[in-house]
Amino acid sequence: MSYSLTELQLAMMKVLWERGEVSVLDLHDALRAQRKIAQSTVATLLTRMEKKGLVTHRQDGRQYLYRALVSEGSVRRSVVAEVSGLFGRLFEGDVTEMVSHLLHQSDVEADDLARLRKMIQQREDELKGGAE
Repeated sequence: MSYSLTELQLAMMKVLWERGEVSVLDLHDALRAQRKIAQSTVATLLTRMEKKGLVTHRQDGRQYLYRALVSEGSVRRSVVAEVSGLFGRLFEGDVTEMVSHLLHQSDVEADDLARLRKMIQQREDELKGGAE
């Protein structure tokens, strides 16, 4: 399934994943530290996200408590698939060119490079193991 989320919707989902269940006010308070946003905007977006099947709510007294219906992992996979498709078209399937561009256009730390080397080595080992 594909989840096309805006930056704000993704920020809202992150709060839901971290906290499990929140009221509109709690979600607004959590987001307000990062951005100026009206509480009514948070409520409107939650309603839209509920219609898309991303969140659900239950009533607790006079307020609604919202929780995520989709996992962080499934949203990540969906976004990565979208980005991969875009990169594939942009770089015409040339993975080396794509990675080179990312390495030169991003602030990559030495520990990130070390982790990438390890991942590349693991993938090479997998490919060699499958060839035998």
